Order: sequence, then C-alpha cells, then structure tokens
Amino acid sequence: MTGKKEYLDMNSLLNQKLDELQVLIAVHRGSPGGNIIENTIPAFKAAIQQGGDIIELDVIQSTDGLFYIFHDGMEDKLFHEHDNIKTMDSARIQNLEYVNSNYQRVNYKADRLEDVLACFEGQTVMINIDRAWDYWTELLPVLDQFQVARQILLKGPVIKEQLAFLNDYGTKYMFMPIVHSVEDIELTLSYPNLNVVGIELIADTKSHPLFQDDVIQRLHSLDLFVWVNAITLDDNVVLYARLDDDVSVIQNPDLGWGKLFEKKIDIIQTDWPAILAAYRSRKLGI
Repeated sequence: MTGKKEYLDMNSLLNQKLDELQVLIAVHRGSPGGNIIENTIPAFKAAIQQGGDIIELDVIQSTDGLFYIFHDGMEDKLFHEHDNIKTMDSARIQNLEYVNSNYQRVNYKADRLEDVLACFEGQTVMINIDRAWDYWTELLPVLDQFQVARQILLKGPVIKEQLAFLNDYGTKYMFMPIVHSVEDIELTLSYPNLNVVGIELIADTKSHPLFQDDVIQRLHSLDLFVWVNAITLDDNVVLYARLDDDVSVIQNPDLGWGKLFEKKIDIIQTDWPAILAAYRSRKLGI
C-alpha cells in the first residue's frame, strides 16, 4: 500500500495501478509528433494509447485568472511568440495558434485545464500536474469541481508555505515533492496531514545521496513510491545519474531503464512511452 491508511480511498487508483503493473510509466507532456502538439489533449490521448499510465502536464494561469495547459518558456517553439504566456490575458492566449513539428501553423489553441479534466474525468488514467504550485490556492478549488480527486497527483518543490497550504486544505490530493536532498524529504514528512504518496528524486551523479539504495529502501518502508525522471532535457541537465531515455533508446534499455528497474524505482517519467512499455512487458511479463 502506498500512502497513509487514512487516505486509502483517495489513493486507491494509484495503489491499484502499482499492484497490477509494478512499474508505472509517466509520460512527459503527453506524446507529441506530426500534427499533435505537446501538452494538449491529443498528445495525452496518444500517450495513453502508447502505454502511458500517468499523463504529466504543465499548468499556467493567465493574468485574468484562467488556467491553461502550457509549459512557459516554450512560446518561441510552439507559438513563434516571444512573450511569456504568463504575462498574457485569456483573450490573447485564446488567439495564439500552435506551430506543429513541420513548422506549420495549425488550427489548435492552448487547452484550458477544465477541458482536460472534463476529457479524462472518471477514467483510469492518472494526471500529474506540474509547475502549478504558485497557483494552488486558486487551482485546487477548480479541481474540486470535477470527479478527478483519485486521478490527480500534485507535484512541487519543497517550500514550507506551499506544504502548509496542502497540509491544511480539505481535499487531500495526492502529493509528490520534488526533492534534491534528504533534508527535503524530512521536511515534507514533518507535515502530518499531507497526503504524501511518493517522492521524486533528483540526483545528478551516482554518488549523490538520493541515488543510494538505502534511501529508496527507506522510502519504500514508509509506504512511499519513488519517481525518477528518465527524460533527457538537453546535454547538460542530469535528472538521475544519466539513467535516461537517451541511453535507453540509442544504446540499450538495459543500460538506462533496466538499471532503474533494478533499483526498484516505481514510476519512470519518459518521452518514449511505447518503447518503455514494450520493455516493461518483456522484463516483467506484463
């Protein structure tokens, strides 16, 4: 069982998936390609069809308070727009048209958060909400309007004010802190009413304290899952000791994903869900 006993019902879908699949596949921004754009409903549908168990999405808030699915900083790439989307009101955002992988304008606009929630409400797919921690006071009441509580996994950095807010909030959404140190773990666990279900470990080298097996074993002993990012953002950013998608796809999955399986990692975030799902099937017989 993952998480505290008092939140067993809230965590039931996550526990069911972990029991059935052993290792879950989280898909980074959905699966874009061709005319399908990242962080959109079509990309999330593609991710599920390619074997993803969790869709990861990024949330921004317009200057007039509406929520959209977008990773700010990607404006040049996806809109050929230089301004940061978080400086725009909803009228301007709704007039932006995406540019697809062939550098062609397409008749598709940024999805509203509410549209994504309505699309996947009541399904067995889990939804990992990233980059939204600055908006939790406004965002969580929006989530409350949909029947998605058992599907939502919030993530965020270890910031006392934000942990305190989640600790006191009425709906006990599942939470996964992004941790860079053992101290981050201890601080998170000091909040008694947080529904902490797992930990996202960031470790740039194999000598990093969070890469060590005893840390993973301790988290499992506390009924917490361990999430690792296999995504490769660029040549310089290392999220988990280079046991990543690049090594797994270009060289051999045993050298990347396989090492994560050996370390008993519970959730792997990837940009290549179909290949990872096939590998999981071979390794685990699922």
